[in-house]
Amino acid sequence: MKRTIKITDLAKAISLNIVYMGTRDTAEIDSSDLNRPGLQMSGFFEYFAVNRIQLFGMVEMTYLQTLDPETRLERLDRFFSHPIPCVLIGRNLTPPDEFLECARKYDVPVLMSGLTTTKLSHKTAIYLDALLAPVISRHGGLMDVYGVGMFITGDSGVGKSETALELVKRGHRFVADDVVEIHKLSDDTLIGQSPDIIRHMMEIRGLGIIDVSVLYGMGSIRREKSIELAIHLEPGDVRDIDRLGTADNHITLLGVKVPQITLPVRPGRNLAIVMEVAAMNFRLKSIGQGGGEWLAQNIMDVISQA
Repeated sequence: MKRTIKITDLAKAISLNIVYMGTRDTAEIDSSDLNRPGLQMSGFFEYFAVNRIQLFGMVEMTYLQTLDPETRLERLDRFFSHPIPCVLIGRNLTPPDEFLECARKYDVPVLMSGLTTTKLSHKTAIYLDALLAPVISRHGGLMDVYGVGMFITGDSGVGKSETALELVKRGHRFVADDVVEIHKLSDDTLIGQSPDIIRHMMEIRGLGIIDVSVLYGMGSIRREKSIELAIHLEPGDVRDIDRLGTADNHITLLGVKVPQITLPVRPGRNLAIVMEVAAMNFRLKSIGQGGGEWLAQNIMDVISQA
């Protein structure tokens, strides 16, 4: 997916110094991969990945210094004439005069970092992966309960926010209420966060909007959290509910299956405690231990011996 990014945001995110900005303050990016233009500096422009951010390291800069001025200018002019998003330079290497001359001619932003080329490439790729990740918004809340990212869903008014507030009081960390932005960082990794406009905010019916970070401190919140378990709150008695915890129930978000537990909501039931147990039980299952599976196996052993 192609995204438009601000060059200044890129520079701030990965601590880059702007060598030349020009009149272009944005760039269109559709890949988190970077291109090392060693072949282009040698004159080979077939299959040139012009849509990627270009990264110059020690190898590319040293090779440029070996060229005579006329050849160096010709190669750089041809390189910068392509519609490349921007150019990064690692190790604070000083580019030749022809480099900046061509950058100004074709109005291509040039940024510099003191990081090694490998570290700069890695850091930039992580930033672009997050920026280009597919994203959806879903109604619900997100909590960090004992390290488990818990996506809480249910109909409006079922008690999602009140339960999340009780979890915060019990020492767990709040991520989002009402709307969760879900980013797919890899084939099996989902990251949830709150929209900026309502970050740290929670709506409690009868009280209105509260700021969790102010009431409970910065230690009670998280900016984002991976989504590992979905909890669906269902009012009243729920038919066909899993009594042993062995059913393979899940929801699919951006093509990723997330285990889901349905909890009946009834007066007097402490959902916060149940969710704490759900989080701890999920962690046990992730290392191969589970009460339901253990009981089912024992029953099968008894039957087989009968």
